[in-house]
Amino acid sequence: MDSHIYGVSKQTLFLFTLICFSVASISALPHQNKTGNSTVTGQMINSNSVLVALLDSHYTELAELVEKALLLQTLEEAVGKHNITIFAPRNEALERQLDPEFKRFLLEPGNLKSLQTLLLFHIIPQRVGSNDWPSHKSNPTRHTTLCNDHLDLITKSSGKNLVGSAALTRPNDVTRPDGVIHGIERLLVPQSVQEDFNRRRNLRSISAVLPEGAPEVDPRTHRLKKSEPPVMAGSPPVLPIYDAMSPGPSLAPAPAPGPGGPHHHFDGESQVKDFIQTLLHYGGYNEMADILVNLTSLATEMGRLVSEGYVLTVLAPNDEAMAKLTTDQLSEPGAPEQIIYYHIIPEYQTEESMYNAVRRFGKIGYDTLRLPHKVVAQEADGSVKFGSGDGSAYLFDPDIYTDGRISVQGIDGVLFPEVEKESTSVKKSVSSVKIAATTPRRGHVMGGEKLDETVQQVLSVQNEDEDGKLMEVACRLLGTFGQDSQFITCQ
Repeated sequence: MDSHIYGVSKQTLFLFTLICFSVASISALPHQNKTGNSTVTGQMINSNSVLVALLDSHYTELAELVEKALLLQTLEEAVGKHNITIFAPRNEALERQLDPEFKRFLLEPGNLKSLQTLLLFHIIPQRVGSNDWPSHKSNPTRHTTLCNDHLDLITKSSGKNLVGSAALTRPNDVTRPDGVIHGIERLLVPQSVQEDFNRRRNLRSISAVLPEGAPEVDPRTHRLKKSEPPVMAGSPPVLPIYDAMSPGPSLAPAPAPGPGGPHHHFDGESQVKDFIQTLLHYGGYNEMADILVNLTSLATEMGRLVSEGYVLTVLAPNDEAMAKLTTDQLSEPGAPEQIIYYHIIPEYQTEESMYNAVRRFGKIGYDTLRLPHKVVAQEADGSVKFGSGDGSAYLFDPDIYTDGRISVQGIDGVLFPEVEKESTSVKKSVSSVKIAATTPRRGHVMGGEKLDETVQQVLSVQNEDEDGKLMEVACRLLGTFGQDSQFITCQ
């Protein structure tokens, strides 16, 4: 606390306040009667008072509490009647060692009575010097405080003096004609204040229960938020892996607890680095490793997913297969990521598990990180074949890397979703059909209108014609009847 406020010393300000209270009280007193008796005796506080000394001492925290508790007039009256003894806790006990919640309770306007009781509990309306403590062989002496409670003065066999449960640290620290101040190690709390604090704290905890508002929707699942059950160590995450791939840390699910790492989580970054180094040392998969590390941020993404408890199976095309990719296939924005996403299965599969599945069920569809496309696997030549037709690939180097979280299976081709292959074949079939703007001609055998109507129906489904079979049928139909059409020209 600063010793000067706007150029006026705090001692002068405090003394001026006490003088004002004294003058007001003296003017309000009745005049002495003829017998010389008076109902109240007023006495002015001088600058040598123990109250002024308290304000200028190193017990500034206690002095501030006295001012906030509006106890100046009460203490002035006590000093006017008799000497007082103040047991002052040190500043550190009120600043750092006091419970912050209890301090907030004392400073709330509605708890002024409790604050006043607490402070008056530290003041005895008589002068008690350090020599007035009882000897260690004597019984404790009990004194009544200004709050009508009691304090026991005790002397231990070691010679240590106590005030209640607090040790006397600075005996006779401030001595004045109208009182004495002893320094003690901590704050003294009367039982009534402690009970009031506990009662109000319980009431506050009850009133702090907020009413239920509108239900919250989880942005990751678009469902109502529910309290999640505890996740056992090593168990897979509750949410699908596609929710974990959503952008932003607030949308990703909490990591599932795992056995490794200082925080008992999986160390996905180290595992991804390990499998990429294994690819490089194995040989023949440098292009795949280069795309993961240099051309995309997929290595970091995979490390995050594994750290959050997910498992992955990577179908890695070898360098020979990657060399067949054209510049157009890789130059489009996001094309490398989409290609690799289609080669990552959010499951843990080995050669044995995949071969057993396709041998038993014939065809198996595996989900990929390229939602919603799937990779179809089937048995072929005693191995596992992925995809179909020209875009298929065989399991070429099985189990290159398997650590229980990441599995890498080498394949001899680059896979593409069936939709892309269908669109490519449609483009080829459409390009083989030439639309001719010829003069309208009528048919003679079937009737021109009937024949052209049939051809129109064929053309209406040409975009759904995968292998050009319908166009072949139409051309044979025209050739059989020796007719021409205004819509198509057969090659």
